[in-house]
Amino acid sequence: MSDFLWFEGIPFSALGHEKEIIGECCNKFGFRDEDTVILSYPKSGTNWLVETVCLIQTKGNPKWIQSVPIWERSPWVETKTGYPQLINQKGPRLMISHLPIHLFPKSFFSSKAKVIYVIRNPRDVLVSGYFFFANKNIIKNPASLATYFDWFLKGHVIYGSWFEHTSAWLSMRARNNFLLISYEDMIKDTRETIEKICDFLGKKLEKDELDLVLKYSSFQAMKENNMSNYSILPDHIIIKDLVLMRKGTIGDWKNHFTVAQAEAFDKVFQEKMAGFSPSLFPWQHEVICLLHCT
Repeated sequence: MSDFLWFEGIPFSALGHEKEIIGECCNKFGFRDEDTVILSYPKSGTNWLVETVCLIQTKGNPKWIQSVPIWERSPWVETKTGYPQLINQKGPRLMISHLPIHLFPKSFFSSKAKVIYVIRNPRDVLVSGYFFFANKNIIKNPASLATYFDWFLKGHVIYGSWFEHTSAWLSMRARNNFLLISYEDMIKDTRETIEKICDFLGKKLEKDELDLVLKYSSFQAMKENNMSNYSILPDHIIIKDLVLMRKGTIGDWKNHFTVAQAEAFDKVFQEKMAGFSPSLFPWQHEVICLLHCT
């Protein structure tokens, strides 16, 4: 997989990343106490969470999200375009990152900057990633879902192993400036999740303002918003027919995994995530029942 950009054992897409920038981000980027970071493993609901936080900041007013591209409202700290934008930005900053904990800017760990970490059933992450990257020029194209399944379990996908990424960041969950939410909870009770985010960020929304956040952060609203669906990116950066928002559902993996794949994945999950409370993974009970209760 020579098309990856490898940095300290982690594969990145060569599109938008440079080793020098990643290294400088890790060692020199200075966090401010008023900063907020949306953090996740790829294909876990990052953009939905960003849209939600942007709308919380404007109390539901959609003007900002409908006039400024999402990557300018919340730049990627590790990319060659996002990094310089953030270091030159004044005031409180909203930013995104997929970085594993060992490559995350060191200054964060001694700051009061707030991190919202969103996790998602890794089976759905895998399927979403396959359909996103297949036939694209972002990374080497997987020949099939079976090929991508094998890459994913080995961590040979961008940003490395889901299991290592997630288990390392979960070690931060007791910190006051770290909020853990799940994509599944965002789907099942969006209003309650938004209220939880508001509390974490110290934002108070009236009922009508919260209703506006719900309205303009919906899957359909985001899919139709050219400032949020990446449709305005130039062709040399992203290729034709990019579908950033495919379904916005949970449990789609059941439509694509074979029984053997489901059992193999569950075995790896149980081994890699041993020691963590099952309550951290709201999807896992359903998986176990599907595999063992029939």
